[in-house]
Amino acid sequence: MPRFLVRTAVLAALAVIFAPLAALPLAAQEASLNPDGKVAARSAWLTLTAQQKSDVFAFAEPYKDYLRHAKSAGLSTAEFLRLAKAAGFSEFTSPSQIKPGAKLIFDNRDRALVFAIIGADPVETGTRIVATHQDSPHLNLKSRPVVGAPGSVALLKTTLYGGIKKYQWSNLPLALVGRIDTTDGRHLQVNIGFAPGDPVFVIADAAPHSDSLLRTRTYTTVLAGEEMNPVAGSIPSEKSSVADQVMAALRAKFNIKDEDLVAAELELVPATQPADVGIDSGLTGSWGQDDKALSYAASRGIFDLKGTPKKTAMVYATNFEEVGSINNTGANSQFLDTVFTELMDAQKKGASALDVRHALRNAAVLSADCNDGVNPLFPGNSEASNAAVVGYGVTIKRYGAGFDPNAEFTARIIALLDKNNIAWQTQTPRVEVGGGGTIGGFLSARNMEVLDVGIPLLSMHATYEMSSKVDHWSIYKFFGAFYGME
Repeated sequence: MPRFLVRTAVLAALAVIFAPLAALPLAAQEASLNPDGKVAARSAWLTLTAQQKSDVFAFAEPYKDYLRHAKSAGLSTAEFLRLAKAAGFSEFTSPSQIKPGAKLIFDNRDRALVFAIIGADPVETGTRIVATHQDSPHLNLKSRPVVGAPGSVALLKTTLYGGIKKYQWSNLPLALVGRIDTTDGRHLQVNIGFAPGDPVFVIADAAPHSDSLLRTRTYTTVLAGEEMNPVAGSIPSEKSSVADQVMAALRAKFNIKDEDLVAAELELVPATQPADVGIDSGLTGSWGQDDKALSYAASRGIFDLKGTPKKTAMVYATNFEEVGSINNTGANSQFLDTVFTELMDAQKKGASALDVRHALRNAAVLSADCNDGVNPLFPGNSEASNAAVVGYGVTIKRYGAGFDPNAEFTARIIALLDKNNIAWQTQTPRVEVGGGGTIGGFLSARNMEVLDVGIPLLSMHATYEMSSKVDHWSIYKFFGAFYGME
């Protein structure tokens, strides 16, 4: 038979086979292609009952309120402490508090924390931990932050924090948040740019009428690091420069000396607020969702946990992940080891270092962090068969040998997801194109069993990220099931 006739016969046969499927609505097509619904067979929205859909939208509202307050790791900690105490948690002060059912807070310098509900079983037999980070990409102020500049303005000198695309930060209203600790012992909170009537700070761009000298710059160098400096003021006095006037205003507003700024922790963040995205309101838009989204879901999951779990449940919310989990409030610190030692010593007087190591070895951990989703404009950046899709549920991250947990632990978590009818999918970046990671490596180094999970974002690490409300609700439900896993 001639080749074109063979091809025609094959196409005709395929048309007969797939004709019934093609006649179905899209949702039914997706379900037919993978009727058990696993591994991103279809959008998680299509699996919801009417009540669940209502729950998804209801869950997003307090999350957006949290984002309005959590403009830094310190402010996130403060908001979580408020929410935890409202949920019946108390700050740890004595070993006598450690008893089954106790709800405890371990605060690490107001920048990282552990929430724990003590289980019926001893801590040494195993714990259920969700580990996250509260920090997000931003700009930090330098120690001597105010300088004069051409054009009769003063600028704030900054350094970059976390992986950002610098051009996204120009022409954007920025707010100044953080803390100043003075040499005379005062602690001052700084929050300028969010209240009605507050001034904002803006990195000035070049006009298209006069930027021909800049047009050969590449995608990553539209702005250089030392050009990430927003306008801080523009009014001189008869006897002093604009920069002098800005410094005078800071001294007067906060009653500080110039050297107090050397000790300050001040950061510039987008002066925007959370909002729904899309005519259907299916997405939440906000700066800082990586990884405040999962810090919130993990914390809400433990706040809403009913009764006493069999195994001690914990949330470990860390700082400095975006710059390597360094410092004494990052995941590479020994804070979590200290918490375990406190718990072990209370339950087993005189607990040895070996006892603590056994407790760490028996811990089951979800290292939770956001990942990028398939981009609607640049889908080629993802490897379609293994990429996470916004709205398709919890992401199980698979980075490759040496980064993934033992197979038996992954299988155990998949079984938990399936048992609780929670939508899930997988994420592996394109080889030699993408990458990523979580704080899981620092916990695996303690001999804990750790699986990386997350939810996908659009515009990850941008000044305004987008997450699916159904993904966020799904991972909240997942965390609640995990805390109760035996």
